[in-house]
Amino acid sequence: MYGAEILVKTLLANGMDACFANPGTSELHALAAFDSMPGVRCVPTLFEGVATGAADGYARMTGRPAATLLHLGPGLANGLANLHNARRARVPVLNIVGDHATWHRDADAPLTSDVEGLARPMSCWVRTVPDAVSVRVDAAEAIRAALTPPTGVATLILPSDSSWDQTSDVEPIRVEAPAPTAPNADALRAATEALRGGRRTVLMLNGTATSAAGLELAGRIAARTGAKLFAHTGATRIERGAGRAAVDRFPYPFDLGVAALKEVEHVVLIGATEPVGFFAYPGKPSRLAPKEARIHNVAPPGTDALAALAWLAEAVGAAEAPVQALALPDLATGAVTAEAIGRSLAALLPEGAVVVDEAISNSAMAYTPCRGARPHDWLTITGGSIGMGLPLALGAAVACPDRKVVTLQADGSGMYTLQALWSQARENADVVTIVFANRRYGILQWEMANLGFTEPGPSARACTDIGRPDLDWVGLAAGMGVEGGRAEDMERFNTLLRHAFGRRGPFLIEAVL
Repeated sequence: MYGAEILVKTLLANGMDACFANPGTSELHALAAFDSMPGVRCVPTLFEGVATGAADGYARMTGRPAATLLHLGPGLANGLANLHNARRARVPVLNIVGDHATWHRDADAPLTSDVEGLARPMSCWVRTVPDAVSVRVDAAEAIRAALTPPTGVATLILPSDSSWDQTSDVEPIRVEAPAPTAPNADALRAATEALRGGRRTVLMLNGTATSAAGLELAGRIAARTGAKLFAHTGATRIERGAGRAAVDRFPYPFDLGVAALKEVEHVVLIGATEPVGFFAYPGKPSRLAPKEARIHNVAPPGTDALAALAWLAEAVGAAEAPVQALALPDLATGAVTAEAIGRSLAALLPEGAVVVDEAISNSAMAYTPCRGARPHDWLTITGGSIGMGLPLALGAAVACPDRKVVTLQADGSGMYTLQALWSQARENADVVTIVFANRRYGILQWEMANLGFTEPGPSARACTDIGRPDLDWVGLAAGMGVEGGRAEDMERFNTLLRHAFGRRGPFLIEAVL
């Protein structure tokens, strides 16, 4: 049995049924192994950042790792940006990277590189398989590492001779996912004291705390104590909409974040990290909470957030949680704006939809109106590295073929991984992409103003303006095999959105703001 066949056999034994691939010569034995042992769906991608972003989306929706299959160090390097987002999302990913045969490395061939060195910053675990005999144990260890809380990216580097050399047939190792650790008892007691004492308290939530079950518990705590609830700015997955406890996302802009925590005395972290500024600004602190506020790290990532919320709910004698009523707005009409897109989306969003949000500067205007929409999931850009929207939607659609996926896509960041549209067409992924076509890097223009550059010069204007020529998103989508339409008013947008929701397969709407 080839080493590559042992690898695929191990994936199958551990319920891994998806691989997002952009392979090269060193990975061809792995491709052959997928053919000889059916059961893993190989999804081809035209760029490694699509493969890594799709694996993230798949993991967010299933809780199970998908595999990637990447070519040597340069291929891995192309995928690192979305591995950064996956690392920040703390989702399980098995990142399989080929390498030169062990005896070929000293030849210093053109693609020779330090694959381990490239992988390490974005990985929780890295190992190079020394030979075919070691594949059985190393592959199982990689899966275990990806599933160990806090879950993360495990990178298994498979030299081509470890892939093509033969060894005896072996029984694959089945991995038990380790349980999350218990919450911090001292922090729980301190948080309970603050909540019972009527102190001004914020619960900052992420991970399973922003699931429907987690938000129901958090809502009960808030109803009893008056605590304010926030989902982390980069929450991995928020289950929201009618019938669920509502939660605001913590704002991205620095000053709005400071204002949200003004006069707060206690910040209770449940599955989330402390809120800090995305960037440093002259004369402003890194931490957003007041200096005198106490931070209670009750359930760090990798800890049982639901157990922490249940403990707090019982300790404070939590009341019944209020739930969001179904509140569908009227369809927006007139000019296309981010707010109008959000209203029409909320009115038409199908039950069970998955919304992938890379609207960047327009994100909040879409999130807020959907508060009372039909029940849906909301996935955010966890690590701030742009170019995740289209790939993440591909992975979510592969994971959940019975659910409509909607991508809210800024036009500038969408160009980073445009190739994902081709993979969506190839797989007939049920994804509706809404492009917020404002012809600029709006977030950079906002940040320049925030830094005091009220009148940017020609270089700054040139590098934050992506018009001249305007991107033709409908044409770009057509070139990738995806049907689309352009909306220059909300009446046309509503018609296109109804059409997209009434059919199966990928569809793109270019909304001209």
